[in-house]
Amino acid sequence: MAICALYACFFLNNCFGQPTTTSQVWGNWTKWGDQGNGTYRNPVLPGDYSDVDCIRVGTEYYAVSSTFQYSPGFVILNSKDLVNWKILGHAVNDIASISPAMTCEQMDRYGKGIWAGAIRYHNNRFWVYFGDPDEGYFMTSAEKAEGPWAPLTRVLAEKGWDDCCPFWDEDGQAYLIGTHFADGYKIQLFKMSADGKSLIKGSDKVIYQSDGSEANKLYKIKGYYYHLFSEVRNNVRVLMMERAKNIWGPYEGPRQLSEGQPQYNEPNQGGLVETRSGHWYFLTHHGSGDWSGRILSLLPVTWLDGWPVIGQPNQAAIGEMVWEAKKPVAGQPRVTPQSSDEFAGASIKPQWEWNYQPKQDKWSLTERKGWLRLHAFTPLKDDLLYAGNTLTQRTYRTTSNEVTVKIDISGMADGQKAGLSHFGAPYYSTLGVICTGTEKKLTFSTKDKTTEGPVINGEYLLLRSVWGLDGLSTYSYSTDGKDFKTFGESYQLRWASYRGDRLAIYCYNTKADGGYIDVDFFHYKYTN
Repeated sequence: MAICALYACFFLNNCFGQPTTTSQVWGNWTKWGDQGNGTYRNPVLPGDYSDVDCIRVGTEYYAVSSTFQYSPGFVILNSKDLVNWKILGHAVNDIASISPAMTCEQMDRYGKGIWAGAIRYHNNRFWVYFGDPDEGYFMTSAEKAEGPWAPLTRVLAEKGWDDCCPFWDEDGQAYLIGTHFADGYKIQLFKMSADGKSLIKGSDKVIYQSDGSEANKLYKIKGYYYHLFSEVRNNVRVLMMERAKNIWGPYEGPRQLSEGQPQYNEPNQGGLVETRSGHWYFLTHHGSGDWSGRILSLLPVTWLDGWPVIGQPNQAAIGEMVWEAKKPVAGQPRVTPQSSDEFAGASIKPQWEWNYQPKQDKWSLTERKGWLRLHAFTPLKDDLLYAGNTLTQRTYRTTSNEVTVKIDISGMADGQKAGLSHFGAPYYSTLGVICTGTEKKLTFSTKDKTTEGPVINGEYLLLRSVWGLDGLSTYSYSTDGKDFKTFGESYQLRWASYRGDRLAIYCYNTKADGGYIDVDFFHYKYTN
C-alpha cells in the first residue's frame, strides 16, 4: 500500500472509532478492559500474566502464562473475544516433576521455575511447551484445555534454554524453536518426533542470533514461515520478525514490528491470533514489570506488504501502543478472572497457586466443610519465603481494591504464625497472628521488621488490605466483622524476581509441626 493511501486509511480508521494511540500515563488504569460500548481499553488485564501466548480454536481463545515457582503451574486462560478472560486451569499439577527444588523441602526457584512457553492445537489436542532455565524444555498435552493434562515429558535436558514454541507443518512434521540464552542467545530450530516428545538429534540449526533474542513463536501464513521474536535494540526490547519460504531458511529480514516504548513498559512478548472474521491481533505482556507485574494488553495488527505491524503503524510503518479500540468480537459480556472464594467446593479454585509444590496432607477442604484448613509445619527458615502452605493469587492494579479474609484462629499452636500477606520475593508484608504459648497477638511484619499489636482473645479474626493505583497498601483488622481498625505501616507493593505483588494466606510454625487455621472466606473487590 502506498504511504499516502496508508495514512489516509489511518485517518479514516480513527474517524470511525478504530485504534487510537492516545497518550496514557502508565499505571493510571481508571478504565480498563471491556468498556460495555463495543470498545475496550488496555490493559485488558491489569495483573501479572507474564510471557503470554495465545491461540484460537473455533470460537474460543486460549492463553497461557509463565508461573515460575508457583503451583499448579503454567496458567491457562479462556476468552470468547480476546478482551474478557477467565482462568481455566493449569497445565502442570505437580511442579516437583520438574525439579525437587520446586518443593517445600527445598524452595530454591525464585525467579526461575516455569518460564515462557507456548500453546498450540494439533491433531485434536492441545499442546503446551515451556522452559525451565535450569532443567530444559518440557511438554504436555490434553484433549481439553481445562485438562486433564498428561504427565510432563522432558524434551531437552540441558541448562540455559528459554522461550520455546512447537510447530507442526502441513505434512505433519513437528518442530521446536527456542533460544539458547547461555550461548549468546542463539535461536535454534529442531525437528521433533511425531509424538512431539523428543528432539531429533543432529537436526538443529541456528536461524537467528542477536542481543537478547528470545520470545519465539513460529507460524505459517499464506505460504510463508514467520518467525516472531523480540530482541534488545537501543536498550529497549522490541518485536521482530523474519520470514522464509522454507522453514530452514534463508530468512528475509528481520523487520521491526513495534516500537519498544519504555514509557509503556515495553509491550513485546505475546501471540499473534486471527479472529474468525479475518482480523489479526497480538495479545502481549508489558515486559518491564512494576508492582502489578507484567500486565496484558491487546494490540490490533495491520498487515503491510506481507508483514504484521503490531499496534498503530507510525510514519516508519512500525507499530506503537494502542490504548483503545473496537472489540474483536461483539456482544460478549464482561468477564474478569476469578478472585473471591468461599471455599465451598471439593478442590482449590483455579485462581489460586501455592508458593512451591504443597504438601497434600497439610491442607484440606473437607476436614471442615465450607472452610479451608491449613495445617502448620516448620519452615526451612523463620521467613515467609521459606515456609510451606502459602496460598497465593494475583494482585490487580485498579482504582480501588479491597481484600478481606476471615480466619478461625482457635486451632493455633505455640510457635504458629498465620494471616494475610502481600507476597513477593524478597519483599513482602503480613498482617496476622503469632501464637506464643496460648497467647495470640496481632502482628504486622515486613521481611526485616515486626510490630506487635493487641492480644486477640476471640476465635475469629478478619484481616483486610486496601490499595489503589499507587499500590500503597493499608492493613486493618476486625474481631466482629463490622469495626475495622488500622494496624501497621503503609506498605508499598513491590516488583521482584520477575513477578508482581501477590495476595497470600499463610500458615506455618517455627517450633514444631502443629496447629492449624480455618479460612472461612477470601473476598477480593476491585474496580472493573
